[in-house]
Amino acid sequence: MLFNSYAFIFIFLPVTLLVFFSIGNKGYHRIAIAWLVAASLFFYGWWNPAYLSLILGSILFNYAVGVALSNLQAQSTASNLTKIILFLGILVNLLLLAYFKYANFFVDNLNNLSGSNFHLHTIILPLALSFFTFQQIAYLVDAYKGETSEYNFLHYCLFVTFFPQLIAGPIVHHREMLPQFAKNTIFKLNHQHLAVGLTIFFLGLFKKVVLADGVAVYATPVFAAAEQGVMLTFFEAWAGALAYTFQLYFDFSGYSDMAIGIARMFGVRLPLNFHSPYKSVNIIEFWRHWHITLSRFLRDYLYIPLGGNRKGKFRRYINLMITMLLGGLWHGAGWTFVMWGALHGFYLIINHVWRALRRALGHDMNRSSWWGRSLSLLITFMAIVVAWVFFRAESFTGAINILQGMSGVNGFYLNAEWLSQLGSLGVYLQELGIVFAPMAMNFNKFWIMSILLVWFIAWFMPNTQQLLSRYEPAIYSGEIKGWKYLQWQPSLIWTLSIAIVATVAILNLTRISEFLYFNF
Repeated sequence: MLFNSYAFIFIFLPVTLLVFFSIGNKGYHRIAIAWLVAASLFFYGWWNPAYLSLILGSILFNYAVGVALSNLQAQSTASNLTKIILFLGILVNLLLLAYFKYANFFVDNLNNLSGSNFHLHTIILPLALSFFTFQQIAYLVDAYKGETSEYNFLHYCLFVTFFPQLIAGPIVHHREMLPQFAKNTIFKLNHQHLAVGLTIFFLGLFKKVVLADGVAVYATPVFAAAEQGVMLTFFEAWAGALAYTFQLYFDFSGYSDMAIGIARMFGVRLPLNFHSPYKSVNIIEFWRHWHITLSRFLRDYLYIPLGGNRKGKFRRYINLMITMLLGGLWHGAGWTFVMWGALHGFYLIINHVWRALRRALGHDMNRSSWWGRSLSLLITFMAIVVAWVFFRAESFTGAINILQGMSGVNGFYLNAEWLSQLGSLGVYLQELGIVFAPMAMNFNKFWIMSILLVWFIAWFMPNTQQLLSRYEPAIYSGEIKGWKYLQWQPSLIWTLSIAIVATVAILNLTRISEFLYFNF
């Protein structure tokens, strides 16, 4: 069941809310929690009921390991035993993830390297496996450190299965969610929470079905052509790469908003997972704003345990590269994802070296000029677009074909029919070396208009968190600067505006598509 489906919007969500508050308002809190767990499991099992046994088995195993770790920590005994239990707990989780996500990838590469002919049947990746596995690994590590404990099995089940964040994040911490589930106030319908939640949900739905899916039609044919060996021209290649860049942006932003909005309807605040990352002026800032909870997980449970920046600059750069390579591999079992991670590791190293150089030269790191920030924004964005090519391409060949086109190797062409429409401007462009000829992708003005529109929204419009900053819609440790003259409030004009947004979004549900991060 998808957030962007009639079944979810008009049946599952309202029924789940109604029953939850009806039971909770009568004081039957455990039954209300049990209902929410059951609804979440139904939501998960909608795709493939067979995988219910997988998530339930994972929950039972990790709950038992977590309780054992908490008991040992409370007794302050058997430190070696706690390490062994933690190691085995993490190992089982990683082996489960490795089998479903990487077994075929490993066998295929082994066959290519050794000339062997091992064969595995195609293994389908269970939905949300990466997310609930990482979430529970974080819980085990926190239990080992004595930072959290859970002895209520029902609450633990809700922590793992809570359907707004189950499928594609955010990756939440036990200590963030359980105190909220324990509050009596969440069992009573709060009209402000409902209004804020619905607003965020429909803004996210609009981003997904209108903006992301709308621009996707320009990305798909370009990448498909690249895989078939079509020589893409400069404008075609850039149009495809930019279209995918904004498709992924609004797809993930839309999902993140919808998850936060649904949770808020229940009176629960999820961690912020997406905060205008394309406005970042360097790659370090980008990773503080893109998939925030995954970045936090990789930092806290991989980069810092590797040594972080505590063992010298060279070791720091090695740790950054390892972290990003594994982060790339987490997104998908393919060398293109590894390359994407390697590029971002390289970007981060360059960014840190540049900052160190500026400090050595005595530059004030807190001062900047508008033109310097603008140039940094553009350079960072272009680097991100190049990396997304590998992220989206099905093969290295396809990615290289796109990048060759983007570099201008295959020429600068525009549609022949544009020459007469552009008049003197067309003649001037010809003098600059741009050729007007028939194009394979039927590159037209609608491509340009659509890409420029979503680009403008991503760079110059406030994000959802800024629009609703007064109501603190999500958990976020940083500062969110709301727009003074564009703040949501429960007023008639905002009600009508969101109603229009919701209507347009719902009317576009005829072309339902999965969220891109469901694949990871």
